[in-house]
Amino acid sequence: MAELSLQEMLRMLPPTLQSEVRDFVAFLLEHRVKRQVLPMKFQWEGALKGMRGQYTSVQLQHQIADLRGGYNESAS
Repeated sequence: MAELSLQEMLRMLPPTLQSEVRDFVAFLLEHRVKRQVLPMKFQWEGALKGMRGQYTSVQLQHQIADLRGGYNESAS
């Protein structure tokens, strides 16, 4: 069987299994093939410029960690 091409092996299968192979290949193409990576747009850049004097980046990091359920030191 190793000498047969993929197309030849596919032709040997009954139609129901050919359909399964087609579905599986479609799944692989959809989920495994690298998708085009688009550049980040940074539309939010500068949105908090007016709050620059109120918070430090460390304070914001702690606030975000709290909102996400807290920082777990044992996870690092």
